[in-house]
Amino acid sequence: MPVISFANAKGGAGKTTAALLLATEVAARGKRVTIFDADPQKWISKWHELPRTCKGISVVNQISPASITEQITQASETSDYVIVDLEGTENLIVANALSVSDLVVIPIQGSSMDARGGAKILTLIKKLEKIVRQDIRHCVVLTRSNAAVTTRAMKAVQDFLSAQNIDVMMTPIVERAAFRDLFEFGGGLANLDPKMVSGVEKARENASLYAAEVLERAISAPKKRWYNVFRRAS
Repeated sequence: MPVISFANAKGGAGKTTAALLLATEVAARGKRVTIFDADPQKWISKWHELPRTCKGISVVNQISPASITEQITQASETSDYVIVDLEGTENLIVANALSVSDLVVIPIQGSSMDARGGAKILTLIKKLEKIVRQDIRHCVVLTRSNAAVTTRAMKAVQDFLSAQNIDVMMTPIVERAAFRDLFEFGGGLANLDPKMVSGVEKARENASLYAAEVLERAISAPKKRWYNVFRRAS
């Protein structure tokens, strides 16, 4: 089953939110999801421990560079989707996870710092493609965007990505209170009360369109064979 990793070499790019939104949307469709929480902050693990849970989602946070590819491979045999939230640095866990991913999603905010962090992951993907001798499909999702206006910084990032012929998703993740509240209260967007949280319906629409676009790419990507950069390097 598809393995989808989220990576950006700069923290705070909206990576964990993008990963959790996809997981909860997929689970809401009745699919089994395994999330590998490789981010040192463990926000998804903390979300999973909240009283309000999402049926069909399991979270793994005990991960090492030597074990992650085998763990991902095993999870893909029992889950409909495997989602990996990687830490905001370049290391062997990141490299090994990317090497067995069917799709790598790179979240980027409208800032030059985020764009540079994303560029580091794109460079790493190119290096890994030479090692594994196969393409690693990847795309960019713009995050924390303003629903009403496109800022000059966001426009600059869009122009930069377009000039590099990078696949940019049509659906950005808009800045919404409902997305932040998931980490406070647990569960998915379906569990949030529109009377208590503003903009829930808009958030649900945004998340649904975003998830559909990610899944279309992941399902159509060629399936990756097992690989471990750590073991090859040792």
